[in-house]
Amino acid sequence: MSVTQPHVLLVEDEPAQREVLAYNLEAEGYAVSRAENGEEAMLQVAEITPDLVILDWMMPLMSGIEVCRQLKTREETRNIPVIMLSARSEEVDTVRGLETGADDYVVKPFSLRELMARVRTQLRRSRPAASGELLIYQDITLDPERHRVTRGDRELKLGPTEYRLLLTLLEKPGRVLSRDQLLDLVWGRDIYVDTRTVDVHIARLRKSLTQAGEEDPIRTVRGAGYSLG
Repeated sequence: MSVTQPHVLLVEDEPAQREVLAYNLEAEGYAVSRAENGEEAMLQVAEITPDLVILDWMMPLMSGIEVCRQLKTREETRNIPVIMLSARSEEVDTVRGLETGADDYVVKPFSLRELMARVRTQLRRSRPAASGELLIYQDITLDPERHRVTRGDRELKLGPTEYRLLLTLLEKPGRVLSRDQLLDLVWGRDIYVDTRTVDVHIARLRKSLTQAGEEDPIRTVRGAGYSLG
């Protein structure tokens, strides 16, 4: 998985439907993980935090509603957008899905074009840089299209890893990210890197951000990780 690709977790128990959706998501440029039931979905979320979850309501072992409820009640996953898929078309079902915490509710059968549009809308919230939007925090601006970072009037010269670290922190300001989460998001889960490497690159990023005497915007949370602000 490319660390720059938005990562979608697709949870669908019907194999043919799962593969059709996965194919179309990958054609849109997303990295896709698949789960065939709710329990497997929760295990995958614990391993790497996706940018979006597409979740079927009716599944064995654990329903989509229960998966959504658990995701939205946990601090580390409550901000992940969830699109619920369901054959239930009654208004009461839609309301129940949304009240459980789903960010969107799509009734089967649906058009793939409509679903992809809804995916893009939700990802603009969780991964704005993937849409080319400027990321701004106080006087720090990151332009993903031009690959340019400024702080006030000063342009920052960052290495590729420091750039990805800053991008990740800017996409989730105020959220504490553990070293393991940063390893997954910045380096990718297929690459083995010691967690102490995160500290080294955070120190380099801090040095670049404060080179002109500015205040350090990165907060170290002892025993937890790092956050921007």
